[in-house]
Amino acid sequence: MGVRLCLATLLLTVSAFAQTAVTVVVDAAADRHPIDSRIYGVAFATAAQLSDLNVPTNRSGGNSTTRYNWQDDASNRAQDWFFESIGEDAGIAGGSADRFVADAKSASAEAMITIPMIGWVAKLGPNRGKLASFSVARYGLQQSSDSYMPDAGNGVRSDGSLIAGNDPHEANIPVDAQFQAAWVRHMVGTWGMANGGGVRYYLLDNEPSIWFATHRDVHPEGARMDEVLANMIAYSGAIKTADAGALVLGPEEWGWSGYFFSGYDQQWGAAHDWSSFPDRESHGGRDYIPYLLQQLKARQDAGGARLLDVLTVHYYPQGGELSDDTSAQMQLRRNRSTRALWDPNYKDESWIDDNVALIPRLHGWVNAYYPGTMTGITEYNWGAEKHINGATAQADILGIFGREGIDVANRWTTPDSGTLAYNAIRMYRNYDGRKSSFGDVSVRAAAPDPDTLSAFAATRTSDGALTVMLVSKALSGDRAVTINVRNRTLTAPAQVWQLTSLNAITRLGDVSPAGSSAVITVPSQSITLVVFPPAGAARRRAANR
Repeated sequence: MGVRLCLATLLLTVSAFAQTAVTVVVDAAADRHPIDSRIYGVAFATAAQLSDLNVPTNRSGGNSTTRYNWQDDASNRAQDWFFESIGEDAGIAGGSADRFVADAKSASAEAMITIPMIGWVAKLGPNRGKLASFSVARYGLQQSSDSYMPDAGNGVRSDGSLIAGNDPHEANIPVDAQFQAAWVRHMVGTWGMANGGGVRYYLLDNEPSIWFATHRDVHPEGARMDEVLANMIAYSGAIKTADAGALVLGPEEWGWSGYFFSGYDQQWGAAHDWSSFPDRESHGGRDYIPYLLQQLKARQDAGGARLLDVLTVHYYPQGGELSDDTSAQMQLRRNRSTRALWDPNYKDESWIDDNVALIPRLHGWVNAYYPGTMTGITEYNWGAEKHINGATAQADILGIFGREGIDVANRWTTPDSGTLAYNAIRMYRNYDGRKSSFGDVSVRAAAPDPDTLSAFAATRTSDGALTVMLVSKALSGDRAVTINVRNRTLTAPAQVWQLTSLNAITRLGDVSPAGSSAVITVPSQSITLVVFPPAGAARRRAANR
């Protein structure tokens, strides 16, 4: 009886191992295209983080940048913090932005600067004192106010109604495109022209279709299509007049609804049970972002200059993934939801309830309405940055960006140094502490179930290596992964680097290939990078002995 039990246990063990074995097929000659290093961008990173992560861009964005006053070095925090205008630490014209650029340059990265288009910028009081748009003394008691500045209310009355008709001049001043053109000229004077090492990237404001909510103290009515288009033309024109080599990115829209509906229609639709969309209807039923692209192309075709270099949007999963929730149910959902970035067959499980296929959608819009425009996702975040599930999501996303061929991406914001999500970025950009990175030419890598194990592969121009990133999303169970490589000769042992929940990037023992295959054991919830040296490496190694 005991022998039979042992045999049964052995058979169960073998069966379980077989169930967790998987084959990944890498074809070094298929689907080859460059991976743009700008997909590894972050936001508001310190110089030390930029250097450690070895990332190429650092974005200055968010709600506060919509009303940055470069002359007074001040910004309004909008709905994020009681609609207060607050002076930045530098306190000199363009000071905080210049410091941001300097920090990026010190780490061999490039700054991405947001140019306000809303028509208002922050105003300061005497001695650079703070001002607020919804004074309690003037507009009455409100649901909440700043404990450090009790007169600054949140603009919501005690009964829940919004305060309307406030005077925007109380904490802001009106400006136009020429005000911002002077700022770009300041940048050129300080840092040089874009093509000569100066500031190269300028973003057209931040999420204009929800100004009516985030910046309702100065723009209470949702922006219409034609307002945003006119602003993009005016402000991009001002940027490019000041620095012809600059790249302009926009419209920096917030998410799903902001891709299809103007701010006016989002505001109207929310108040009318999403039953009608007047702005859309007045434009022949056209979707918002495609309309902007069409009009910008038409202007260029009529003899104007290109005013938009990169079509950029923001994207956050809407089913709770952005949170720190690491319940098993949420982890599995986080694993699946990255499909929204690429999979036309994946129907989003949140209120979106549609096939997002974001990157193919952006490519389709550009190809149809404004060919030659690059694409970017300049804000994204999948949450749980201190948990291995957030790290595997981050690694999955970076692999998707490279495979799907997006041009620019920036995580919002930079994960805290040393967190698992932070180290997931390092796995692509500085896994060995010597700034070695994932390859820069994407090649085909096929795994049977990307919800449990995703695989990405590339060749590295600098040394000819073939790199394979294995992202194990499974919540339990090690698995043996056989990497079958086609159109590439494997002649020398491969380096193996791994990040697990222990939160250390570790070099494991080298793996010797057997013919055209190599077998790697990957733990549940882990990120493993396999670096196959170039053909002939074994012969060179033997010759040097």
